[in-house]
Amino acid sequence: MNEIVNYFSTIPSSHRSLILVGGITFFWLVENTFPLFQMKYKKWHHAGINFFFTFTTIVVNFILAFILLLAADWTTKNNFGILQWLPEMPLWLYALIGLLLLDLIGAYLVHLIEHKVKFLWRFHLIHHTDTWIDTTTANRHHPGESVMRFIFTVLGVLIVGSPMWMVFLYQSLSVVFSQFNHANISLPKKLDAYLSYFIVSPNMHKVHHHYVLPYTDSNYGNIFSIWDRIFGTFTYLPKEELVYGVDTHMRAEENNQLKNLLKIPFQKSKSPKNKQNQ
Repeated sequence: MNEIVNYFSTIPSSHRSLILVGGITFFWLVENTFPLFQMKYKKWHHAGINFFFTFTTIVVNFILAFILLLAADWTTKNNFGILQWLPEMPLWLYALIGLLLLDLIGAYLVHLIEHKVKFLWRFHLIHHTDTWIDTTTANRHHPGESVMRFIFTVLGVLIVGSPMWMVFLYQSLSVVFSQFNHANISLPKKLDAYLSYFIVSPNMHKVHHHYVLPYTDSNYGNIFSIWDRIFGTFTYLPKEELVYGVDTHMRAEENNQLKNLLKIPFQKSKSPKNKQNQ
């Protein structure tokens, strides 16, 4: 565990980039070999759109990174935050508690709020418009949403009292797990169900991308599935019934053109067919 702490305390930016690129490459190869669905789409065109949003997310996080550093340094110097107030414990338990809490605030909570607040939903909607969910979908976030998620990550760091090594570890895990649970991969049904008791499995997260309520408003987790189970937002739907996308933007010109995706948050809200949160 000490080796992990030392590594993430000084992890180079190049290594963090390698985790992102390596994860996409790995799951891209796996989903081509063991696909959940045989989707007929222009994979590189689809990936190009999602890679654009991956790039904008990187830019947003790079520009605002100094705020995250300041927040982490402040919590440790001032002994502020939940982790700072806990009694001494094994390092692995300290790390697990910290990761669970960061995942709660920086992933589950902000995701839930984006679905409940109409203004924020307008930005998060871009992620849900994807009708071909694969590993590249993990980073399909409007720049406005990237800013909102960054704010909640900083909030999580302050509340949890996370040291910087834990923030880097959490962000690295978050990237890989998001790529994993969005990947178009077919796991044995029992294995996927077993994993879903601990982490967000591919089949579990795919339910969140079903095109209508109540499934859209469920399974908000990113790394740990415990929060959906505790707060009653866990839902199951057989993969045979899944339809990806969101019912207000099912046409290709709405969900598969970069120019329109960037403008969606500023367009007039469409009346949903199935009372989709708008």
